[in-house]
Amino acid sequence: MALALFMGGGLGIIAALNQNKVQDFTVMAIAIAGVCLPPLVVGPILQLLLGIQLELLPSKGLHRDQFGLVYLLMPVFTLALPLIAIVSRLMRASMIEALRSNAIRTARAKGLPETQVILRHALPIALLPVVSYVGPALAGVMAGSFVIETVFQLPGIGKQFVLAATQRDYTLVMGVVLIYSFLIILLNLAADLMYRWLDPRARTA
Repeated sequence: MALALFMGGGLGIIAALNQNKVQDFTVMAIAIAGVCLPPLVVGPILQLLLGIQLELLPSKGLHRDQFGLVYLLMPVFTLALPLIAIVSRLMRASMIEALRSNAIRTARAKGLPETQVILRHALPIALLPVVSYVGPALAGVMAGSFVIETVFQLPGIGKQFVLAATQRDYTLVMGVVLIYSFLIILLNLAADLMYRWLDPRARTA
């Protein structure tokens, strides 16, 4: 999710600041490809290209005796790609709307530098739809990790959940569901608090 917010937010801002230009069309093409290609397709393609043919990254498993981040690059990118696409489209639309608002016109009329106008005034307004999306999207990230862990053969909680369900280990299933439920509620609360911090109207309501 952090990778999706960073990359998707940056791509969305670039597209909004270059509306109807090459940069905008390129970002939207990447976003459409990210939405259309599910992780179940992207994962094996990355394994074939980067893992087997080019041998740049390990294609599966998790070696506990080495630096484990190398083994997580492909799974993390595969899981984040649809989120990057959605966040970039949300950020582009909300940033274009924010730049056309009266508050931004007033800031520019005061003679503020364009960088300050974008970062301090337009960006907090544009982040509101993205923050609203983050809470429910986290549930999708956790559910999608089941597929990613199976494709890349990672020893994660999602894989244990599927294994417990097939073996009718209901105690483990309920435990994993409780963990996921607690995390989803906690992260949804964090998203609501972030929304309240970004939008002054929510603090006065």
